[in-house]
Amino acid sequence: MCKRFSRIKLLSLSIFLLPVQLFSHPSPDFSPVEYAAENVKTIVFEKEDRMLAYPFIQRGPDDALILSFDVIDGEGGTLWYNIVHCDRDWNRSDLFTSDFLEGYEENQITDFLPSFNTRVSYTHYRLSLPNDDIRLLVSGNYVITVWEPGNPDTPLLVRRFFISEGSSSAAVVFRRPMKPGATETHQQAEITVSIGGLAVTDPYRQITLTIMQNGRSDRMRAGITPDFVGSGRLEFNTLSDNTLMPGGNEFRYFDIKTIRQTRQNVRSIDFVNGIYHALLLPSEDREFKPYFFNEDFNGRYVVAMEESNEPDREADYVWVWFTLPAYSELRGGSVYVAGDFCGWQHGAANRMTWNTARGCYEASLLLKQGWYNYEYLFIPSEGTDPEGFAFEGSHWETENDYVILTYFRDPTERYDRLTGITLANTRAQ
Repeated sequence: MCKRFSRIKLLSLSIFLLPVQLFSHPSPDFSPVEYAAENVKTIVFEKEDRMLAYPFIQRGPDDALILSFDVIDGEGGTLWYNIVHCDRDWNRSDLFTSDFLEGYEENQITDFLPSFNTRVSYTHYRLSLPNDDIRLLVSGNYVITVWEPGNPDTPLLVRRFFISEGSSSAAVVFRRPMKPGATETHQQAEITVSIGGLAVTDPYRQITLTIMQNGRSDRMRAGITPDFVGSGRLEFNTLSDNTLMPGGNEFRYFDIKTIRQTRQNVRSIDFVNGIYHALLLPSEDREFKPYFFNEDFNGRYVVAMEESNEPDREADYVWVWFTLPAYSELRGGSVYVAGDFCGWQHGAANRMTWNTARGCYEASLLLKQGWYNYEYLFIPSEGTDPEGFAFEGSHWETENDYVILTYFRDPTERYDRLTGITLANTRAQ
C-alpha cells in the first residue's frame, strides 16, 4: 500500500511540474483587431437574455455575455478560446493572467449543434461568459480569440467586450451643435461624470472617456479628457469638438425571415444551384433627401425564421443581392455594404463593384435568415473610416445609441479600470 501511495505521489508531482502547454493548445499571437474567418458567420455578442444589447456587463454574479456564431461547412467539434485583458487603448495590459482571470488560460467551447434541414450546412456555437471554467476578476477592456484545435496561429474569430465595475456614473444630454458646418449634420453629447469614491488626484490624466455610436468601432472617439472639474464630478461639454459626431441616417432594412415569399424590400427569392438567392429592391440615393424617421435596430440584425422556433440551427443561409444605382462611379475610394452583420468591417467580402452597363454598384453577401439593418459607406483609398455622407446623408435629428465608457488609471494599479458604462439614446431625453 505504501509503495503504491509513493508511486501516486511521484506521478502527481511529475504532472504538477510538467509545462502547462502539454495540456492545452498554444495560444495564438495576440491581436486586438476584430476579425472573423471567411467561413465564420452570424456573430452575435450580447448580454444574456437581452436581445440587441451591446457586449458589456457589470462585474458580478448576475450578468453574463453570450457569444454565438456559425462555422459554414465545418467539421463540427470543440473549439478553443482564450481571453486577454487590455488597457483603454486596446494594448495588452500589464496584468498577469491570474490577475484578471480565475481558471485556465485556454478553454474549450463545447456547446455546439449542427444545422438541421438547411441547404447550407453549418455548425452553431454558443459560449457564455463567465462560465464554469473561468471568472473575470477585474474591470476593463477584453479580447476573446477563438481557434480550431491544432491551429492556434490561425484564429477563427476575434471579438472585443467590456466589463464595468459600476463605481462611476454619467449623465448625458444631447445638444444640437453650434459649430459652423455641423449644425445640420452632426450630434453632440454633453456629459457629466460622477466619480463617487474614486481616489482621483489628477483627473486630466487619470480619467478619460470613450464614446461609441451604435457600438461601432468606426464611429468612436477615445481618450477624451474633461473640460471642467468640479466637486466630485467631471464635465465634458460642447465647447470643444471632442464629443462631436456625424448623425448619419436611419438605417436601411430588409426582411428574409421566410424564403417562401418576399417580405420588406425584397424583390424576389429564387432557388438557384442548390441555394436560395434574395434580390433586394434597388436602393435610392438619400444623400440630399430630407430626414425621415423610421424605427430601426441601429445597424444590427436579428436572426429569425417564420417557420421555426429554433432559428439558431434551422434558419438557412441566403445569398442577398444589393443594388445601388448611381450616376457614375466614385473615384478615390470604394463603396461598401456595412452593418453589424459584418462587424462594421470594410473588406473584400462586403465591397461593392461598379457595373458600368447597368450604372450601379452591386454586391452579394451570404446571410442567415432574419431581419437586417444596413447602410452604404464610401471609404477613401487612403483612409479606414467613412468620409462624407455619400448615398446616405447625415442629420442631427437621427436616432442613435451612444455608449459612454469611463476609464480610471489608479497609480497604485497596473491597469485601466473601466469604472462605468452608460448607454444613452438621442431620443430618450
